[in-house]
Amino acid sequence: MQLKQVQDPFGEVNIYPDPNGSWRVRASILMEPRCEGTQTGVAMDGSASMANLYGVSSIGHLSAVFREKIKLENLISPVAQSICAYLARKLDADGGTTCIYWSTGPGGGQIEELGDFTADHVENYHFGPPAHFGTGTRLLPAIQYFEKRFVDAPWGFYVFITDGELHDLAEVKEYSLFLARAIAAKKRNPLKFVLIGIGAEVNEQQLIQLDDQDTGTGIDLWDHKLAAELRSLPQIFAEVIDENVRIAETGRVLDPAGNVLLDYAKSGVPGWLDFFVARPIDYFCLELPDKKLYQSLRDGITPPKNEYSRQLSPREAISEEKNNLGSTHPAVTINAKDKATDDKTASTQEFEGSSDQKATLGNADLNFNLEFEPDSPYFSK
Repeated sequence: MQLKQVQDPFGEVNIYPDPNGSWRVRASILMEPRCEGTQTGVAMDGSASMANLYGVSSIGHLSAVFREKIKLENLISPVAQSICAYLARKLDADGGTTCIYWSTGPGGGQIEELGDFTADHVENYHFGPPAHFGTGTRLLPAIQYFEKRFVDAPWGFYVFITDGELHDLAEVKEYSLFLARAIAAKKRNPLKFVLIGIGAEVNEQQLIQLDDQDTGTGIDLWDHKLAAELRSLPQIFAEVIDENVRIAETGRVLDPAGNVLLDYAKSGVPGWLDFFVARPIDYFCLELPDKKLYQSLRDGITPPKNEYSRQLSPREAISEEKNNLGSTHPAVTINAKDKATDDKTASTQEFEGSSDQKATLGNADLNFNLEFEPDSPYFSK
């Protein structure tokens, strides 16, 4: 079970219940990866089912009397702008993220290339609908486009925006298994794919199937997120953690009563916390030398506020305030077309849309940066 309510600085929290009533908990520490030579891409679903999300009516030809009353918003463009700008500025070796439409044309098997966008360029670019909506939804051609075009890249990180209605899921799983085996055997460089589900009717179950695919290699190719639940853009890296990284020299994991669940006194605190609890608990605490960080283990439970033994930086304070008040707090809101702030300024990015199709993203600073060696298995579970 993957929790939906995750507090900073945790990235992803998974619970594996045991028949005897105990839990295994795996929680990642949110990090922005650094890998020399990284190539990035953003691919937008261009199938007909996405028409309304691009602000285009899928009803067909109507009388002008009715047409005037149909006003749809483009929810794809601000999401694509934000993610593309973030990747170009933070991760891409060339400073330009490759953008495409996928699932276009007859059968939904075609690709429409948009080009490489720098952060400054994409923040003023409007992602309208593709030239030809697809009559099917095929993800595999988009995967193959990126992995073959950037086959020599030390690391590839690619984001696919979709409503989650895939018609070639079995083929995608088979090809993912092929890629995972090739990566494990060091026959090709590592890749990471992230599916971003968007829209009120997103089919999350298909996204989960890919996210949970067991390749038997220790290579975790896929992650998925829902745009409406993303609290910050670095969350797309929630699974990109090097098992060997250490975020602190010492630390402990405590239960609500203060009992020690795991002690990192000798090994240092890793990017992935992995521990067991004998019975279900409401939250845990990661105790570090200068802070206590709390994370609930049940959606709907509010854990204690994080505690710090030092004064917070301005960015940490804003992030902590938003975290304590909840995702509905307005915090610092900017328009999706405004430029993203630099590394010294805290902000959040709010997507415009209907009340049930709104997602808020932030780029609050993180305490940890992660640099990978070219052959590091940084997304192995």
